Amino acid sequence: MRHDKLERELNLLLLLTENHSYTVDELCGKVGISRRNLYYYLEFFRDCGFNVYKRAGSYCIDRSSPFFDHLVSRISFTEEEAVLMRRLLDKTDRGNVLAANLKKKLDHFYDFGILDDYELREQSIRCIRALYDAIKLRRQVVLVGYASPHSRTVRDRFVEPFRLMGNNNEVRCYEPSSGMNKTFKVSRMQGVEVLDSEWAYADRHRRMFTDVFMFSGEELLPVELVLGELSYNIMKEEYPQAKPFITDGADGRHLLRLDVCSYSGIGRFVLGLYDDISVLGGDGFKAYLDAKLKAFANRAR
Repeated sequence: MRHDKLERELNLLLLLTENHSYTVDELCGKVGISRRNLYYYLEFFRDCGFNVYKRAGSYCIDRSSPFFDHLVSRISFTEEEAVLMRRLLDKTDRGNVLAANLKKKLDHFYDFGILDDYELREQSIRCIRALYDAIKLRRQVVLVGYASPHSRTVRDRFVEPFRLMGNNNEVRCYEPSSGMNKTFKVSRMQGVEVLDSEWAYADRHRRMFTDVFMFSGEELLPVELVLGELSYNIMKEEYPQAKPFITDGADGRHLLRLDVCSYSGIGRFVLGLYDDISVLGGDGFKAYLDAKLKAFANRAR
């Protein structure tokens, strides 16, 4: 049944976001699925915008994924608040079950080994100050000893920082060696060396956007739809951030004009309610839907 599948998906999602890395066999055993289904779920999570990565034979979901950024901005505590709460809970009666449960929940979401480390926090503050100055002065920098979980390397990175993000926990930079804009975490830097050289690639700097469907990207793609009453109500309920982009038509239908970072999110919505939606634009989205429908028709033969 669908609710059984959803329960497995949610359980797997929770396991992948814990402060623990699980192997393929461990994940299969805990969720009760085959290896084939596990890889299917992991690919599904990637399609939904989660940053799934493999490290030392184990799988995790990066908490910098757009979905979590959106969720955390509404319900999470700042690092300072989390540390204070953890210390207050440590002072409570050890037999207090509620306090023990709260500490367990906090430990799932915050690495107190880092947050309680005064020297490490001071290091992050120095990095942020240096990055702020570099952005203000339009200077190039070296991220000293940056630890990358993807390449599993620790090395210096020569970049042009141009935007602090995520409550100053991340910085958006252009990296000349790769020719790409990347997001770097301040906690993974050993230091920041501000250089005398000014930006040389300002025209290549690209912001990272997140659309209402929780997909992120450097470019915004226009989409224009006419929604019937069913699709209009579902859009409002499931994607409330889309409301400002909807205008009511005289015929009782609703016009949706918005930009997206990927056609995947809006595409699933349209294909699921195709008989209640008219696609007016853009041309790229029409081509995307056409390719999806053709691919589906070929598989259904």
